[in-house]
Amino acid sequence: MSTTPEPSPDAPEPRAGRTRRLVGRMIVLAVLITAVDQLTKYWAEKSLGDQAPVNVIGEFIQFRLLYNSGAAFSIGTGLTWLLTLIVVIVVIVVLRAATKIGSRGWAVAFGLLLGGAFGNLGDRLFRKPGFPEGHVVDFIDYGGFFVGNVADIAIVAAAIMIAVLTLRGVGVDGRRHHAHGAGHRDEHDHGASTDEA
Repeated sequence: MSTTPEPSPDAPEPRAGRTRRLVGRMIVLAVLITAVDQLTKYWAEKSLGDQAPVNVIGEFIQFRLLYNSGAAFSIGTGLTWLLTLIVVIVVIVVLRAATKIGSRGWAVAFGLLLGGAFGNLGDRLFRKPGFPEGHVVDFIDYGGFFVGNVADIAIVAAAIMIAVLTLRGVGVDGRRHHAHGAGHRDEHDHGASTDEA
């Protein structure tokens, strides 16, 4: 009678299992960011509605409530429906890319990006003046330069992480890619391990 040998504890994790684990972490982070964003917006509406700006770090960081129909820096005011569509497309692209994820760094970046996107998308879909043109709740004033929220912070952090991972040559699947002359080499296909960053 044949028996199936048990896998060695030192054996590398199968790619499918690693992807499922990283996608799970990404989803947990996205849900956490979305929840924190919506809870802080709820607090801002309840606490800052009729108040003068509240100094947090002098006048450099203040809390003051605004409703934004555009994107960051009020870009796209009057095109809220288009911004909503763009966010939906970004979410779909990220979710498709996540099926190939093999890097902790990309899992964190995608989790931050999805959490920020869902946080602001919730405002677009469910806040006044109504679907799909709801105004986003902003309340963190950066020295009068612009006013944002927790979702915006997550999106900026995601953008920085994506830029760093890309500059380091780390693919979504965790493989490191380096150019050699006119050619292209994939370290993972030559025995190198996947990115653990």
